[in-house]
Amino acid sequence: MVGRIIPHLPMRPLWRCRNCGAPWPCQPARLSLLVEYRHDRTALLVYLAQQMTEARDQLAQLNPDHCADLTERFLAWARPRG
Repeated sequence: MVGRIIPHLPMRPLWRCRNCGAPWPCQPARLSLLVEYRHDRTALLVYLAQQMTEARDQLAQLNPDHCADLTERFLAWARPRG
């Protein structure tokens, strides 16, 4: 029997991976997103910016005294290199 593949999706409002528990987007999620958006990096960055905005708002509600910069976590890794 083949095991079921569990996607690495965000658990809101904590923004941790439902599968591995790492801050989302975790490494497996990043790889999956790069494959899914391999022909349109701009669309990937737009999607990630939308997710980052949602995460910022939800995380701020959970902990108003600590507003982390999520740019590195959500966008920096997805920028084209070269």
